[in-house]
Amino acid sequence: MTCIVYIQDAMGWKVGFGVPVVLMILSTLSFFLASPIYVKPKAKASWLIGFARVLVASFRKRRIELSSPDTDELYHHRKGSALVVPSERIRFLNKACVVKNPEEDLMPDGRASDPWRLCTVDQVEELKALIKIIPIWSTGMLVSVNVCQNSFLLLQASTMNRHITSKFEIPAGSFYAFMLLSLTMWIALYDRVIIPLASKITGKPTRLGLKQKIGIGILGSAASMAVLAIIERVRRETAIREGISDIPDAVTHMSAMWLLPFYFLLGFSEAMNGVGLNEFFYTELPKSMSSVASNLYSIGLSAASLVASFIVGNVRGFISEANQESWVSSNINKGHYDYYYWLLSSLGVANFIYYLACSKAYGPCKGGQKGITGDVREGLIDDDDDDDVV
Repeated sequence: MTCIVYIQDAMGWKVGFGVPVVLMILSTLSFFLASPIYVKPKAKASWLIGFARVLVASFRKRRIELSSPDTDELYHHRKGSALVVPSERIRFLNKACVVKNPEEDLMPDGRASDPWRLCTVDQVEELKALIKIIPIWSTGMLVSVNVCQNSFLLLQASTMNRHITSKFEIPAGSFYAFMLLSLTMWIALYDRVIIPLASKITGKPTRLGLKQKIGIGILGSAASMAVLAIIERVRRETAIREGISDIPDAVTHMSAMWLLPFYFLLGFSEAMNGVGLNEFFYTELPKSMSSVASNLYSIGLSAASLVASFIVGNVRGFISEANQESWVSSNINKGHYDYYYWLLSSLGVANFIYYLACSKAYGPCKGGQKGITGDVREGLIDDDDDDDVV
């Protein structure tokens, strides 16, 4: 990425955009050329279809009465599955796997005669597990909003002195690499230095819990935006003092290296929150939903881009109604990007409070225990598509 940014700065946008095109063509060719040696498992039913079936089946059976937990009920489940009885949380969904009339609901081989009317216990519990983690997943979106500020950070860095020596200047777009370096550094330090040192001091194995990691990451993200707001305030005052506030692309004498504390703090928050969320998803979701777990963080990052656009749009609209210069003006020296960063920092603090409430409501993490949340380690769910009944 740093090399491409340098090419764009040194050789212009045509060459700068042409290089990624060539690289993508080469990667596409490599993908197809290696296709014969790929392991290609047989495709199974989409988990989205499975979730839809549970919702439809529950709605179609909305009028049936569920028995009390102490009463024996006939439930449909996969052959060989350890899950034969659904949990009591979100009991309405349990109606989807209740067998009321075996002769009508089941075929001779034990499969459901209508999968949109009768689902397995596994399908019901998978949907419940996803619903349960959504509140904590949503807290990661606002953290990712801070990562989506690249355009503003690029504008900010381009108006600062980026020279390391008299002849070498760091491209403004390359500063994001410092966040990636910080992310890598903190992950390595946590596993290789901090944890062994803490275990040595306490005399027993010591490790941060998943929820602690996520919470620390949220606070670190809020703190990083506060640091960025302070840096921007100093940069703006420097531009005004130097008499270049009316020139949007003017460069101040303030060194862009002052942005490094922000990038290192943002990398730390991503190392804690991003890694913590991914571990949380893999631990708390069943093994059969590993593909869902691997994509949840990326989905949150995509949603964060929309949230970031929504925040910027509302900030611009609100300030315009007040007949004032927009906080995120095209002239960074006339705007108040520091106010915008303080807003994001405040939202981060509010997000941390929201996370504490979600964490308390979620209860303890059950990773490693047997059941729907532990089968990621125990391998309890059978991938066999055949169904059976007890």
